[in-house]
Amino acid sequence: MIFFSINDPNYKVDFKTAITIGQAPDGSLFFPEKIPKIDQKTIQKFAKQDYHEIAFEVLKPFLCPEIPIEILQKLTQSAYDFAPEIEEIKNFKANTFVARMDTGPTAAFKDFAARLMAKLFEYSLQKQTNNKVINILVATSGDTGSAVASAFHGLENINISVLFPLEEISSTQRKLMTTLGKNVKCFGVEGKFDDCQRMVKTAFVDKDLQKINLSSANSINIGRLLPQIVYYFSIASRLPNFSKEHQKLVFAVPSGNFGNLMGALFAYKMGLNIKKIIASTNSNNSFTKFLENRKYQPINPSINCLSNAMNVGSPNNIFRIVEFFEGRMQTNFEILNKPNFEKMQELIFAQSFSDEETKNAMKTTFEKGLILEPHGAVGFLGLQKYWQKDTSQDYISVLLETASPAKFPDEMEQILNYIPKKPNSIKSSENLPEKYQKISSNYEEFKSLLLASV
Repeated sequence: MIFFSINDPNYKVDFKTAITIGQAPDGSLFFPEKIPKIDQKTIQKFAKQDYHEIAFEVLKPFLCPEIPIEILQKLTQSAYDFAPEIEEIKNFKANTFVARMDTGPTAAFKDFAARLMAKLFEYSLQKQTNNKVINILVATSGDTGSAVASAFHGLENINISVLFPLEEISSTQRKLMTTLGKNVKCFGVEGKFDDCQRMVKTAFVDKDLQKINLSSANSINIGRLLPQIVYYFSIASRLPNFSKEHQKLVFAVPSGNFGNLMGALFAYKMGLNIKKIIASTNSNNSFTKFLENRKYQPINPSINCLSNAMNVGSPNNIFRIVEFFEGRMQTNFEILNKPNFEKMQELIFAQSFSDEETKNAMKTTFEKGLILEPHGAVGFLGLQKYWQKDTSQDYISVLLETASPAKFPDEMEQILNYIPKKPNSIKSSENLPEKYQKISSNYEEFKSLLLASV
């Protein structure tokens, strides 16, 4: 499989190169030259397979034979001893389920991508270099940083630098990454997530930093994105009536940087019978407006919302979404070729919601026995909007609950008067000493610190 730069389609690399450099030298994202199909017979077998076996089958067309089949089998097996938990949602629309994605080591859906990415990264690095040290930069709005830091923690020849907005993540999210140490360094930025993301992107195109071998573990990295395809197939395989040939699926996806939604788009293209993907955002609604107005305008600065991991004013994956729908957008947001907006609107239902609506949704669902944290509540609101539009009964609805409610203890207690049970991963980090450096959103300051730290 060959991956090309969206800015310059003539710049092409193999997977090992794409994952280790993170993005193209011009700052653009990589995209596969083709999205392979999986035959329906193989998809039907997923109902009897473990998560790591499904991951192997879904990713094999992208990664083999560049990665030998037996190696990919070992990598997927070593990455996954957890899977999404499927729970039926009662007291609402029939045939509705929630996929709880908090079963991994840091209690968030990012674990499903980060765990395998770390394995793929380590393997690719071993094959490419001799004792070469890679410095991975990660901007996080909440859950990415902890998932990536945990997945890469302690790996040889890999350093992790995590940038997070000081005032916009929960203490639980912060502690899951600032208590690790070793090869993980954390920087608390006095600014927004978009400031963190800007600093990371600037570093990648800074010629002074070429000598320190930078890479990324955000969803700008194709190695983070590909594993996100897997859980859509896994979730579908655990639903009732999965074997029915014409069973249609509607996925409600809380969306920030839109890597989660891109995974659903790839799954659709690969053969999963998806009727609609609901892109639910908070007040950072640049994508919702894009679909409405067919003009893209980033939100700058991003808006601080209750669902903090979705406080993204300029989603990285907007470029890939445009590419997926046969368009072309440059990194300066200039649209060279318009995407197929009709097809985009046919497949994606985009909605945005305020914090007040989010709180009300948390209360309403809680009263009916469904516990959702703020991000899941935003996703549920999108699902409700879609039910009003499509009253047919020919589909199964699936809400992705992206993190454990225990990651947001203050919000859960204040809004619901409910204290969620903490998973072991959160308990173990609570009383450990934290280590992180506070910095401004000035790029030159971060650059100096980065050079000194490596």
